[in-house]
Amino acid sequence: MTFFKRLTQRAFEVDSLLCVGLDAHPDDLESPNATGARDFCLRIIQATADAAAAFKPNIAFFERFGPLGIAALQEVIAVIPNGIPVILDAKRGDISSTARAYAQAIYQELGAHAATINPYLGYDSLEPFLADPERGVFLLCKTSNPGAADLQDSLLAEPSPSAIHASGYHVYEKVAYLARQWNRNDNLGLVVGATQPEAMQRVRAIAPELWILAPGVGVQGGELDSAVQAGLRPDGMGLLVTVSRGISRSKDPKAEAKHIRDMINTQRDKLKSRSDTAKQQRDEIAPSAQLVQLADGLLQAGCIKFGQFTLKSGLVSPIYIDLRQLVSFPRLLERVAGAYLPLLRKLSFDRLAGLPYAALPIATSIAIQGDWPLIYPRKEAKTYGTKAEIEGIYQTGEQVVVIDDLATTGGSKVEAIDKLRSAGLAIHDVVVLIDRQSGAKEALAQLGYDLHSVTTLSALLDYYEQGDRVARVDIEAARSFQSKTP
Repeated sequence: MTFFKRLTQRAFEVDSLLCVGLDAHPDDLESPNATGARDFCLRIIQATADAAAAFKPNIAFFERFGPLGIAALQEVIAVIPNGIPVILDAKRGDISSTARAYAQAIYQELGAHAATINPYLGYDSLEPFLADPERGVFLLCKTSNPGAADLQDSLLAEPSPSAIHASGYHVYEKVAYLARQWNRNDNLGLVVGATQPEAMQRVRAIAPELWILAPGVGVQGGELDSAVQAGLRPDGMGLLVTVSRGISRSKDPKAEAKHIRDMINTQRDKLKSRSDTAKQQRDEIAPSAQLVQLADGLLQAGCIKFGQFTLKSGLVSPIYIDLRQLVSFPRLLERVAGAYLPLLRKLSFDRLAGLPYAALPIATSIAIQGDWPLIYPRKEAKTYGTKAEIEGIYQTGEQVVVIDDLATTGGSKVEAIDKLRSAGLAIHDVVVLIDRQSGAKEALAQLGYDLHSVTTLSALLDYYEQGDRVARVDIEAARSFQSKTP
C-alpha cells in the first residue's frame, strides 16, 4: 500500500483530514527535559487519536535534548496506534549519500511513515526518501513563516510550463510542477501554509492530484475555512490540516480536536454540495455523441492544443485552435462539416459563403453533404481575368449564410459580409464550429446578424475536464485566459 493510499484509508475510517501536530514547546512542558517532551506528546496522542487522520511530531523539540530526546521521540512514535500515519516534521535536505542516512534514521530507526523534506538540493536528494512507496514525503513548497517570501515568492525568468499565471511564475510554483513529475510512486505531497490561501489555490491548480499538508491554522494566523476551500480536491480529499498549539493549549484537547475535525468536515460538505450542484448542471447539458466525437477528434488531430502560443495580437495564450489542420484528416473534416448541418437546416438561404482560408475546406464539405451551392469572398480581388472579388455563381438579392471555423471578436466576419453585401447579396446568419465567446455574438448582433455555433470553447473545456482528457492546470489556464481576453 502506497503512503497516500494508507493516508486516504485512515482519512475515510475516521472521516477526518486533521493532522495533529506534536510540538513539545518548552513553555508547554511540565518538566523541561526529554521525559517532559515525551509525556506531553503521549497525553495529546491519547486525547486526539480518535479524531486524527495523522500525527506530526516535530523532531527539533526532541533533538534539543540529545540522545535522550531521540529515545523519547522513538517512544512517542511507537505509541501512536497502528493505522495512523506518522509524519515526522524534520525538514531534511542534503546530497544523496547523506539523504540516504537521513532516510534510514527517519523511516527505520525512528519508525515514521513520512517526513517533511526541503527541495532545494533537487531530485537526487529526495530519491532515498521516495524509493519505498510505503514511505512518503511532503516537500516544502510555500511555507507559513513570514520570511517565506524572501525566496519562495521570487519570480523566475523561465516561462511557466503551462502559462497558468499571467502575473508571474514563482519559485514555489516551480516546486509544485516538479513535485508532479517526481510523484512516481504515489508518495510525494507538498507543504503549503494555511496562512497562504492564494498560494495554496495556485498550487492546487498546478498539482490537482497531490496531497497538501497545510500547517499554520490558529496561532500562526491561518484561517481554516479559506485553507480548506483553497486546498481541497474535488473528491473531498487531498488536504491535511495541521493544528498543534491550537489543540495542545486548549482546555480540552480531545474536544478541541473533534471540534476542528468537524469544522473541516463542514467546509468539505459545503464544497461537495456545490460540486454536486455543478455536476448536475453539467449533466443536464451533457454533450451529444456528435460533440464527443468532434471534441476528441479535434484534440487528437492537434486542431486544439494546450501549452504556450503567441497569437497574432502578441498575447501569449495557453490554448491554440487551428482548424486548418483538418485538411489532413478527411474523416474528421467530414464529421466537422456534418455537425453544421442541423443548424443550417433550420435557416433559410439560397447558398453558402465560406470564408477563406480555414473555413473553405469545411464549407466545401458542407456543400457536398447538404447539396447546397457555395461561393466565397476572396481576401484580395483578382488582378487578372474577371477581377472577381467573389468566386462562384450567384444572383443579386439572394440570401447567403456565412460559414466560418471560429468566432472570436467578429471583425473578420464583418469584413467578409461587407464584400458580399457590396455584391448585392443578403446576409442574416453566420454559422461557425466554435464560438470562443470573446464578444463576436454580441458584436454581430448589434449589426443585425445572428451568430450560430456548433459548440463553444467553454463546452469543449468542460468536456475535456470531465473526462480527464486534458490536465486540469491547462484547463484552468485556458479558462483564465478566456475570462481576461476582451
